[in-house]
Amino acid sequence: MIHSIYSNKDVFLRELISNASDALDKLRLEALRGTELRADTSDLHIEIEVDKEHRTLTVRDNGIGMTHDEVVGLIGTIAKSGTAEFLRELKEAKDAAASQDLIGQFGVGFYSGFMVADQVTLVTRHATETRGTRWESTGEGTYTIEELDEAPQGTSVILRLKPEDTEDSLFDYTSPWKIKEIVKRYSDFITWPIRMATESTNADASATTDADAEADKSEDEAGEKDGEKAGDEPRLETLNSMKALWARSRDEVSDDEYHEFYKHISHDWNNPLETIRMQAEGTFEYQALLFIPSQAPLDLFMRERKRGVQLYVKRVFIMDDCEELMPEYLRFVKGVVDAQDLSLNVSRETLQQDRQIQLMRRRLVKKVLSTVKDMMSENAERYATFWKEFGRAVKEGLLDDFENRDAILEISSFASTHDPERPTTLRQYLDRMKDGQQHIYYMTGESRSIIESSPHMEAFREKGYEVLLLTDPIDEMWVGSVPEFDGKQFQSIAKGQVDLDTEEEKKEGEAEREQQKKDFAELLSWMTTTLSEQVKEVRLSSRLTTSPACVVGDTHDVTPQLENMFRAMGQDMPQIKRILELNPTHPLVTGLREAHSADPDAAGLAETAELIHGMAVLAEGGELSDPARFIKLMADRLRHTL
Repeated sequence: MIHSIYSNKDVFLRELISNASDALDKLRLEALRGTELRADTSDLHIEIEVDKEHRTLTVRDNGIGMTHDEVVGLIGTIAKSGTAEFLRELKEAKDAAASQDLIGQFGVGFYSGFMVADQVTLVTRHATETRGTRWESTGEGTYTIEELDEAPQGTSVILRLKPEDTEDSLFDYTSPWKIKEIVKRYSDFITWPIRMATESTNADASATTDADAEADKSEDEAGEKDGEKAGDEPRLETLNSMKALWARSRDEVSDDEYHEFYKHISHDWNNPLETIRMQAEGTFEYQALLFIPSQAPLDLFMRERKRGVQLYVKRVFIMDDCEELMPEYLRFVKGVVDAQDLSLNVSRETLQQDRQIQLMRRRLVKKVLSTVKDMMSENAERYATFWKEFGRAVKEGLLDDFENRDAILEISSFASTHDPERPTTLRQYLDRMKDGQQHIYYMTGESRSIIESSPHMEAFREKGYEVLLLTDPIDEMWVGSVPEFDGKQFQSIAKGQVDLDTEEEKKEGEAEREQQKKDFAELLSWMTTTLSEQVKEVRLSSRLTTSPACVVGDTHDVTPQLENMFRAMGQDMPQIKRILELNPTHPLVTGLREAHSADPDAAGLAETAELIHGMAVLAEGGELSDPARFIKLMADRLRHTL
């Protein structure tokens, strides 16, 4: 599993340091909250220890630590479940919080150690407890675990390293120069000091360059040849600069550094799709470094999902998933916001009422939406990836973010009859509208194929009108509450009356329509009475060209799909009767009119009306109230034709 996730073995150290940093953040947060701790918080740090003789590498922190149950639940779960089983359970996890923990605090990142080690030992003690836990495994599906009467504060991960194999990109991870190189590349931004014992007399490693690393490498190799000089005293050297990336100017930070920082805070192993920087100065100062992932997280649509923006105050970590900084529909955005004027012991209750937080949220949301809009025009391929991964979530904002509704509509894309492969934006739809067209036409349904084969599409297809094909469940919700875009009203082709004729066509066909109304008046009245249990009205249609009939809703009616959604959520919904429209030129309909005129009481007429209604329901992908009766009527009618 680990080899399928990571292509570069060096990242094992990044993952272990990231876990250690999270543990230190959590301990600092508990100390700020006043939690009673059995831990010293005066010198929080990460330490790397190398033993060349025994070929071990230890990553140690004095952070929050783990309880015995957490070790079993978070680390043991993966070890005992097996690769395929774990990945399957993760994808099917109903408990989003649990799945995030598996990937997050330890989980997959911890197991990256097995790329370079043939045995991993974990020793940990939670900051609120006196006893510790020791866990050990060779990564072959089993592990041992025991409780310890004593253990140092925090967590130590001891790797018994595999032999060096440069052909397999398995380097000597007991070499100080290699460790410095990895820390500088992947973890320089970590806000806690990363220390390592070294005999080097060079300046502090925070200023280490590639040339310095090579020099260190030469010194290491020389030391191995000549032997260690007697009296050399190891000293702890800080390997990282600890400069927060969000506090550094853009030209000081490389894209690779931003990408590694994103992986650290998100526990994602892919690079982000987009990096967003913000800096507000003046009466209220804050800095923000946000990321749009390149792939939707597994818990995006789970009930217990977490949002991904961390809150810092003056570089001090305060909160991991600050819901107040990002709305629900942008929950996939990851990043850091560092405010200068908030209290260090700020609570969630305070944040909900804080005017500065609300101001930050408004600006952050506008920045994210404007970034996506820029992406649309500057990099269509990246925008397509964004919308494919996060479009369903973004459209949720159309229901409750009234302030940014227009901006959300601007960055939205929809399947359309214009192109079977590529979605369209609303702006592109407007540019293609016919002269005199006043509405943005759409239809909701379960799939593109169902909508395209619906009778409602016939007149629009014949006259060349473009129709948006809305198949996401959220589409059923927002179209009823969003009236228009840029002055053009949204209009369902399955609701209300449809009139696609030009003024000239209306004049030419006026006499014919009046004659049809007279000819069909008795039939329409009779069918409305006969089908009164199923429909509220039967009328002639202007949207049909080849089908005999279709069912439509009144302008403000709830759609059948939305009605079913409400019922599935346990809401009591009254039956909503719809309108049956007949095609006055279809032979079945004209034949029924003639038969009714000849003998209104003829046997079988009512059953024919029932069959026409049933066919109309099925044609739009709907469900019959009594399928067995429909089949019986159809079978009887077919039998008489033989």
